[in-house]
Amino acid sequence: MTTKDQGAVFLSGATGEQGLPRIDFLYLSEQDMLRAGVADMAGCVDTMEEMFALLHAGDYRMAGPNSDSHGAMVSFPADSPFPAMPRPTPDRRFMAMPAYLGGRFGTTGMKWYGSNIANREKGLPRSILMFMLNDTDTGAPLALMSGNLLSAYRTGAIPGVGARHLARADARSIGILGPGVMARTVLSACIVARPGIDTLRIKGRGRASLEAFCAWAREAYPQLREIAVVERDEDVVRDSDIVSYCTSGVAGDAGNYPIVRREWLKPGAFLAMPSLCDIDAGLERPDVRKVVDNIGLYEAWYEEIPHPLHNTVPMIGCKFMDMIADGRMAKDALEDIGRIVAGDADGRRDDDEIIILSVGGMPVEDVAWGTVVYRNAVRDGIGVTLNLWDRPVLA
Repeated sequence: MTTKDQGAVFLSGATGEQGLPRIDFLYLSEQDMLRAGVADMAGCVDTMEEMFALLHAGDYRMAGPNSDSHGAMVSFPADSPFPAMPRPTPDRRFMAMPAYLGGRFGTTGMKWYGSNIANREKGLPRSILMFMLNDTDTGAPLALMSGNLLSAYRTGAIPGVGARHLARADARSIGILGPGVMARTVLSACIVARPGIDTLRIKGRGRASLEAFCAWAREAYPQLREIAVVERDEDVVRDSDIVSYCTSGVAGDAGNYPIVRREWLKPGAFLAMPSLCDIDAGLERPDVRKVVDNIGLYEAWYEEIPHPLHNTVPMIGCKFMDMIADGRMAKDALEDIGRIVAGDADGRRDDDEIIILSVGGMPVEDVAWGTVVYRNAVRDGIGVTLNLWDRPVLA
């Protein structure tokens, strides 16, 4: 088996009978992913921090004309003459999300994303994801892996990177809206970044999901001396050092998104927002710092999608773009967390400033964490080896 310096599978096992290259690749099931460390949140936060530094340096590529696109999506029309074509029910889509990441990764990959909110009625997750990792030189497959845990952990890790650089060092309380999978990984990542957290406020719609989340949090994090189920969004936010909205919902009129009001926030609060939300006029003011995971991502969305952008893509960073377009925010007031991670801009400047981080999600994150998990699997002999060919028919 040929390898790169980092110990990863490069292309093949043995050569074919005619001396032509044989290509084998790994298949990693969800259980294989767990054995290979996909749930190592401390490692994932560190990897996402490294990824942001590479983004700031420019050592990456995504899709689209500016190489920053979230991906290419198949959506469905409201009216179709074809009876078998799916209806545009909430979150009904397919998306291809390709990216290249340099540095010690040097790999290229693509997450293939299928989603339908009605899956829950079948006992399935809303989204079913697969991730393909490729050798950047030849294009040969290195691994095909289950993508749900990969995506969940890399998404949650981004607020953890934000908390490391932008939350108060003495942060002790976190408020979370929505007790789903995203809430679990966000809580895990924020505790990695700020291990002094000992208080959790959580709000959700369903009793069963709240009880399950609280039971998991008590077992996973016994240092949480207080876990409070609250009734209002305001109660999630008040007195919390870190706030994260992790609800699922349908894009549309941004006036219907869960809102954060400035009067609810304590001085020094850090907001990490990986889901739909809105802010009031007080939080639009320029003394509130506004940070995104990659400015180019939001610029790509702004070029690709009708305006106002926030009505279609419900991430708060898209509202920032609408504010810039409307002249309500200076363009240079929008900050990029990669610049902060790289040390070219300040992290938290004082204990009182309020900072909002928009988490849009990017396929470079899947490439980064997928590469680490893949290399762990190769090192530890995890997964099933599949053969593409012993000898290519059309070489």
